[in-house]
Amino acid sequence: MNSKEFLKIRHFLGRTQKQQAELLCVSTKAVQSYEQGWRRIPVHLERQMLILLSLKMSSDRITRPCWQIKKCPRDGRDNCIVWELRLKYFCWFLTGTFCEGKAQNNWEEKIKMCRKCEVYTSMFSDI
Repeated sequence: MNSKEFLKIRHFLGRTQKQQAELLCVSTKAVQSYEQGWRRIPVHLERQMLILLSLKMSSDRITRPCWQIKKCPRDGRDNCIVWELRLKYFCWFLTGTFCEGKAQNNWEEKIKMCRKCEVYTSMFSDI
């Protein structure tokens, strides 16, 4: 996540820098630094920002689960935590998913792939 995305999400959530800092359990100066691009946004905060955004957005954006949208084969579904927990469209949030024929165990690599996926892009098309 870059500084512009962070700022856009904070604005979409309707939070001040101070409010966002309290929500993320960081200092206001940290939020300012993320938005100015002075500090790299930690993975755990990127994930938290995205989950807050997804919860604020309408959950009816995606009506079918990701495994149907992506036409995942049965053996792939059986190895996927999203299928196991029936999380439908939160595939982008969890590592340990089984996308594009292999397990996704690293957040940074996974989110790069997810940003090109129709499940992710339809969730966050307004941002």
